[in-house]
Amino acid sequence: MGSAERKERQRAELREKILSAARDIVVREGFGALSMRKIADAIEYAPATLYLHFESREDIARELSVRGFQQLLEYFAPTARIEEPLERLNALAQAYVRFGLEHPETYRLVFMEDPKLNSALFGEGHEDLGMKAFEQLVRPFEELKARGKLAKDADSRQLSEVVWAGVHGIVSLKLACSGFQGTPAEPLTTTLISTLVHGLPGFKGV
Repeated sequence: MGSAERKERQRAELREKILSAARDIVVREGFGALSMRKIADAIEYAPATLYLHFESREDIARELSVRGFQQLLEYFAPTARIEEPLERLNALAQAYVRFGLEHPETYRLVFMEDPKLNSALFGEGHEDLGMKAFEQLVRPFEELKARGKLAKDADSRQLSEVVWAGVHGIVSLKLACSGFQGTPAEPLTTTLISTLVHGLPGFKGV
């Protein structure tokens, strides 16, 4: 290995070390406690060294959020093979909840901490990772409209927000209220989607 390659590898390793320390601090103490000095102390480097890799703590926060959304998109990926829109919507919801429960620290960091951690990922362009994830929830509703199975004036994006709010609620409930012995997450998620699509079972109106 040449000196240039060695230096690049060392740079990459230090960058990962910085991100790991920052993630630990946020998970343990919250985003408000994160500072370049505290990260430097944790990895035993001078604070000035961190600025060679990241412009600010906000830059670090954005990278942490990016990685969280990348993980979420990896969970979403297998659902692309499902052709039927409602089946895919349920699979996406299940994947979201599974991601949150299997990676609770990452989920809390990205979705339950300071908004600065993810606000930059929801810009106007669909290339933003947050928007990429959201668009996957929108697509099944658009396909249902195209097939004539959903009213043409139905707001696909609003319906997608309802789904997101629901699955976020399930993950938050399971993480924050672990002592509550309610319905397991998987059937609860299925009921959420079924109720959204078909309405309350046996409801006769008022």
